[in-house]
Amino acid sequence: MKKTILALLITWGSLSQVSWAQSYSIVIKGGHVIDPKNNIDGVMDVAITNGKIVSVAKNIDGKKAVQTVDAKGLYVTPGLIDIHSHNFWGTQPDHQYENGNLALPPDGFTFRNGVTTVVDAGSSGWRTFATFKAQTIDQSQTRVLAFINIVGEGMRGGYEQNLNDMDSRMSALIARQYKNYVVGFKVAHFEGHDWSPVDRAVEAGKMAGNIPVMVDFGGSNPPLPIEELFMKHLRPGDIFTHCFGQLATREYIVDINTQKVKPFVWEARKKGIFFDVGYGGISFAYSQAIPAAKEGFFPSSISTDIHVGSMNAAMKDMLTTMSKFLAIGMDLKSVIQASTSNPAQEIKHEELGNLSVGADADVAILNLRDGKFGLFDYTGYKVEAKKKLECEMTIRAGKIVYDLNGIATPIIPPKTTNEH
Repeated sequence: MKKTILALLITWGSLSQVSWAQSYSIVIKGGHVIDPKNNIDGVMDVAITNGKIVSVAKNIDGKKAVQTVDAKGLYVTPGLIDIHSHNFWGTQPDHQYENGNLALPPDGFTFRNGVTTVVDAGSSGWRTFATFKAQTIDQSQTRVLAFINIVGEGMRGGYEQNLNDMDSRMSALIARQYKNYVVGFKVAHFEGHDWSPVDRAVEAGKMAGNIPVMVDFGGSNPPLPIEELFMKHLRPGDIFTHCFGQLATREYIVDINTQKVKPFVWEARKKGIFFDVGYGGISFAYSQAIPAAKEGFFPSSISTDIHVGSMNAAMKDMLTTMSKFLAIGMDLKSVIQASTSNPAQEIKHEELGNLSVGADADVAILNLRDGKFGLFDYTGYKVEAKKKLECEMTIRAGKIVYDLNGIATPIIPPKTTNEH
């Protein structure tokens, strides 16, 4: 045991000495780089130093790096951004997604999927955001941002029906106070035939500096018309999530009789409304997505709505969700764009989701695996696919945080807080 420890210390010491003499922390060699924001789509090398991208070019000298990564035959992309997740996990059994047992701690489910940034979609409200920040955002290696719920208590079951707790002024106050973390506001699960939750969230967005609102359009009976939502209540830059859902209590974007995207939906896109997947447990159906895809109507952003239920049902994870759009006709570059630079634009953090020189070195290295894959939705409808994305490596802020098959040389195990 003592000899092993001594050898490790010598190795770490040697690597430390070498790092002083090297130009780069990491050089990723020979991968097919897809960086939609910078219109890069070809075989390139990527160099990283001090947590930043310092070069994307042909034939960067790997001998000048502390670590090299063999990415031949793989795709190198910006770290993926999942703008609809639920991460306010806790121990309260009756709190659902707000400090409850239906949400997930991010690091265990992000890096193995190439995800480096998540945006919690309304789990916390203005009353509870500080707790969410202290116990999840501040403790995570994953970059965690948030839409805060217009309901002060957040996503805590029946509390979401409380109009008296939808306070635009207090919501905006918290958003301004935590402006580095709060990217917008969320409306979700409201069952009343009432526009008040949307209007109060939009008002909060205006008061907080014109930040966006993400709308999960509840379950009103009869359903509130989404044409009115898009044209009279939402602003350009607001986000309609669960855009391919087909539930009885919500109007959907594809007319099931004509199998066509409704004309006002195209107009809403022209207006500047963003359409987000927000897959979830029952909020994505091929019966909506396939007809839309045939018309060329693809999502602005791909996201999971990951929580304890959805990850074990049809959704699975970010890369499975992305693979489903590949399977129904979305090209790979567009899928990557909808998972990197597009969501960065939607949350007004365009410094993310790209491999620009000077950007944080958040990188996903993906394999597009050949095989036979059954990609099904919650109704049981299955699409047979011949290709599926999987994650080979994730780099977050210039550090390798996930390496599936040991493609880094040398392999430097990440430091852990628990050595058992």
